[in-house]
Amino acid sequence: MVTIKWTEGRGWHDGQLVPYAPIPLDPATHVLHYAQEIFEGLKAYRQPDGSVALFRPDQNAQRFQRSARRLAMPELPVETFIEACDALVRQDVDWVPAHGGEESLYLRPFMIATEVGLGVKPANEYLFIVIASPAGAYFPGGVKPVSIWVSEDRVRAVPGGMGDAKTGGNYAASLLAQAEAAAKGCDQVCYLDAVEHKWVEELGGMNLYFVHGNKIVTPTLTGSILEGVTRDSLLAVARDLGYESEEGRVSVDQWQRDSENGTLTEVFACGTAAVITPVGTVKRAGAEWQLGGGEPGEVTMRLREALLDLQRGTAEDKHGWMHRVG
Repeated sequence: MVTIKWTEGRGWHDGQLVPYAPIPLDPATHVLHYAQEIFEGLKAYRQPDGSVALFRPDQNAQRFQRSARRLAMPELPVETFIEACDALVRQDVDWVPAHGGEESLYLRPFMIATEVGLGVKPANEYLFIVIASPAGAYFPGGVKPVSIWVSEDRVRAVPGGMGDAKTGGNYAASLLAQAEAAAKGCDQVCYLDAVEHKWVEELGGMNLYFVHGNKIVTPTLTGSILEGVTRDSLLAVARDLGYESEEGRVSVDQWQRDSENGTLTEVFACGTAAVITPVGTVKRAGAEWQLGGGEPGEVTMRLREALLDLQRGTAEDKHGWMHRVG
């Protein structure tokens, strides 16, 4: 794993590549009490020539900086973030799966506040770490649509809050609603806005896309939605394939209505882990509907394969997204 320390007055220092091991923490360490913690997730893919490439690490690095600003933490330079990821991948290169499938090496960069003390304030010491783990195909038996429960009473984030930061607290806030979704027989939970409880925002860990024939729409970033790297990439990939792609507001009532009248043909979720996940069934209080007969849609699968081909190096990298690890 890679570790880099930050201390007030000294900045970033003591970067190391060390064996994976537990890290000692004092019981009064800030992160354990005041949740100053942020993280990222990105993948390294084996390329056809045997080399290894990361998918858009600069975007993860920039989002890491935005998350740090929101939580009053120091910003790690983009170049340092990428160099740390490169160093770990070079060390663990034998763990990067062979080319051809959907397998990858998953990287988890994160930063925690390590100052010891119980005073409520931004910490003056931090630790940045990158760890890695081989990741198998999200759908080893073939892509299957998921079912979604629309939570109309619990929210993931509020205006002015931390919804657009990638921090553990947002995921902790989603666990109860996710458990409620599971109790309803659903795989995922969909959150609505915190003000009107009508506008679709995102799933617990994935962004959403709505397909209307040749047009795909993803909810507009409002400050309470995480700006996903996969989400941003698909806006461009869709245009490359000849689709119209845009951001816009989508209400849950419109989602149900357009599904029932056939104008909404497909819905899918996207994120680093699964890339693209088709949505087959949607449930909300008093209603349930299906999309595409519960099967993956044509547009969904075309976009999924196009993005995977780019990541695996079998399609032209028109946007310069793949970062070769030297």
